[in-house]
Amino acid sequence: MPVSDRVRARLALEDGTVLYGKALGLAGESSGEVIFNTAMSGYQEVLTDPSYHGQIVVMTYPLIGNYGTNYLDVESEKVHLSGFVIRDLSRLASSWRAGCGLEEFLKSARVPGICEVDTRYLTRHLRTCGAMRGTISNNEGLTDEALVRRALESPSLVGRNLVRNVTASRAYGWNKALITKDYRETFESLPDGPTVVAFDFGIKWNILRHLRSEGFRVIVVPSDTGASEVLERKPDGVFLSNGPGDPEPVKSAIETIRQLLGKVPVFGICLGHQLLGLALGGTTSKLKFGHHGANHPVRNLETDRIEITSQNHGFIVDIDSLKGKGVDLTHKNLNDGTLEGLRCAGKNCFSVQYHPEASPGPHDSTYLFAQFRKMMDA
Repeated sequence: MPVSDRVRARLALEDGTVLYGKALGLAGESSGEVIFNTAMSGYQEVLTDPSYHGQIVVMTYPLIGNYGTNYLDVESEKVHLSGFVIRDLSRLASSWRAGCGLEEFLKSARVPGICEVDTRYLTRHLRTCGAMRGTISNNEGLTDEALVRRALESPSLVGRNLVRNVTASRAYGWNKALITKDYRETFESLPDGPTVVAFDFGIKWNILRHLRSEGFRVIVVPSDTGASEVLERKPDGVFLSNGPGDPEPVKSAIETIRQLLGKVPVFGICLGHQLLGLALGGTTSKLKFGHHGANHPVRNLETDRIEITSQNHGFIVDIDSLKGKGVDLTHKNLNDGTLEGLRCAGKNCFSVQYHPEASPGPHDSTYLFAQFRKMMDA
């Protein structure tokens, strides 16, 4: 659809800022926490990452949709974010893999968006003022002031357990190199190998692919699965996945992790890292505008090497809260000095804040899955 034929849409922020553009995707209205992502590609992975549940994502790269969408590059069964904000929507989906365009993909997922927005200004505003609640709408009958009120009335992500909205409803096995509609496997059909029980706090499918590629027999369980039920499966290791929102309200998982520590090797990514930090006696806090993108430099404090990482989180483990807890700090963010990785040898666990399964070009961090295998073999 030509830009001139699109209906007008607005993005209102809780601080009173209102930006004007054109409707994208589903015609309607949606609210959420407005954050920005600096990746130049990977928009389909962003749309289907459960960690974005409850958020409106602003893409800083100006041209989005130029390679369309396909059924292989999704990270879950559906789109999880609340809204999508871009500068220019590509009129051409130039890729032999493309099944449909971005517009059609958003409409089928029933997700509203807005294009023709000054995303450069919006990103600088969010960097200065911090992530904030917002509302996307193409309802011409609402005043700007009414839209701002809707943004203010929308719930904050702080203090809410969003994991319960994205976790699996039942346990299942994973044994697929490529994604099909029938990706869930019966436990009897899983191959032999070390058994990993993976907690689904909003797990990305590429994490499951990496676990399987290491030769693991992967069983995915819901977020509220108890320690006794996990141990009944006789796992060789336990994996803690990524997921959305504030880690502190996910109290049952924190207690379960405490009960598992020392009994089985544990590896956590993103939200799993934060939950492990809480289980080890640390604290967490919210970043001003979060880390969302594919170009974040991280120093490995053990090897002194720099890894270029993909990240998606608004909360962190407070680096000073782990002092005296028998925890070693293993990775540090070079942009702001925040904690990116930890290890507790006494409890046989480690975790990273970033996403080693995502590949923002080089595969700098995939060694962590092999490290998990070595921990179990030992």
